[in-house]
Amino acid sequence: MEILIIGAGAMGGLFAALLAPLTRVCLFTTNGLHADTITAHGILLTDLEGKTSTTPVRALTRPEHYRTQADLVLICTKAGATDAAARTAQTLLAADGLVLTLQNGLGNLERIGAVVGPARAAAGTTAQAATLLAPGHVRHAGRGPTVLAPAQGFPDQLSRLEGIAELFNRAGLATSITGDIDALLWSKLIVNVGINALTALLRVPNGSLIQSTECLGLMRDAVEEALDVARALGIALDRGVQQERVRQVCDQTRHNHASMLQDILRGRTTEIDAINGAVVAKGRETGTPTPVNLLLTRLIKALEATAAQRIATLSPAGTPPLSKETSCSTKS
Repeated sequence: MEILIIGAGAMGGLFAALLAPLTRVCLFTTNGLHADTITAHGILLTDLEGKTSTTPVRALTRPEHYRTQADLVLICTKAGATDAAARTAQTLLAADGLVLTLQNGLGNLERIGAVVGPARAAAGTTAQAATLLAPGHVRHAGRGPTVLAPAQGFPDQLSRLEGIAELFNRAGLATSITGDIDALLWSKLIVNVGINALTALLRVPNGSLIQSTECLGLMRDAVEEALDVARALGIALDRGVQQERVRQVCDQTRHNHASMLQDILRGRTTEIDAINGAVVAKGRETGTPTPVNLLLTRLIKALEATAAQRIATLSPAGTPPLSKETSCSTKS
């Protein structure tokens, strides 16, 4: 199988490192330094036990340098790059190939399908956790299931997804298939709704959210609103199961820095509009109140807007001097 992974960040790098020993894998990224490092040295992967290994992988920055056609294009970019990724996929995808999105948030599948054709676009979710430590260096921060689903109205995708799942499983990526794509995407959205914005605002790893009643309460409130919206849309999700799943993901990836936290720390635009913001938008469509998710969305946007003015530490050098009137010095 010829696989092209668009997006060479933490998740794209993790999947490339694990799949490359089994099949032909190429990474596509717009980051020239990242591509050069990977092509020259491979992907350095630090596993869950702290051991490191290097996997040779080719990385490209220009579509015309990809000399073949991909049987599978795996899109692992941020939601904001979906349209550009879809255009690249459309150029490099084999006639009978499939584009699979593992991205966060809602709307990615529809945007990809509008470019490559809805019959050639499928979706999946993954609870694998990874952190990009440096160009070409990925830390595997948590292990969890990957689930794939054919797009609605295209059951013929199932046989291709079964082959992909078999390959993923051989690579150590526990993968299964479901027929309910809406429930799949919303169950993943709900995990992100509960974790990403809160960890970004609080500057904490995932596990911290289940170590205090205050954090746990906020997380549960955000998830409850998302479940209310899902129910209004006719998507059947068990509330108790979903709440427990979010807690379990926090525990299983307790040391991981969520992608939104990484974006905020690096001064980058986040995926808030496709996650908590998507819950707010769908809530408006269905008349479902979402005050917690609205507040989280506005707070993350405020963080983005003030990134250049962020105060990291309070030091004497950064403290305004006292005026003469408020000086505590004395004269004899």
